[in-house]
Parts: sequence; structure tokens; C-alpha cells
Amino acid sequence: MRIRRILAAVIATAALAGLGLTGAAAATAATTQTQGASSYVTPSECKQGGGTPAINDAGNFCKGGTHDGEQVD
Repeated sequence: MRIRRILAAVIATAALAGLGLTGAAAATAATTQTQGASSYVTPSECKQGGGTPAINDAGNFCKGGTHDGEQVD
């Protein structure tokens, strides 16, 4: 009887650990997908990052700052 309880506890712990690993893998996969997407920033985000939104120039890019080279939307 005691062995059954211990065995049940071990199986339950292993199952919960497996769910944790599955969730971590799903979160990593979701992060990987968003990194490949093209990057757009708003004019205010460009300014907050220390850049200048060049909206009238060809391509509408943020010049300088942390968003340098990203397209302004």
C-alpha cells in the first residue's frame, strides 16, 4: 500500500514536470516565430529610443537611437 502511494506520487511529479517542459518549449517556439517578423516602430517609439523618424524619406526609417534602421509605421 505504501509503495503504491510512493509510486503514484512519483508518476504525478513526472507528469507535472513534463507539462512544465512542454510549456517552456511552446514559449520558446512562440518567441522564435516573432523574431523573424519585420520590425515596425511608431514615430513616438523612434523618438523615445533617441532617434528621428524620417517619414518623408524613402522607406520611412528611424535614424539613430535604439531603433536605428527600423521601419516607421
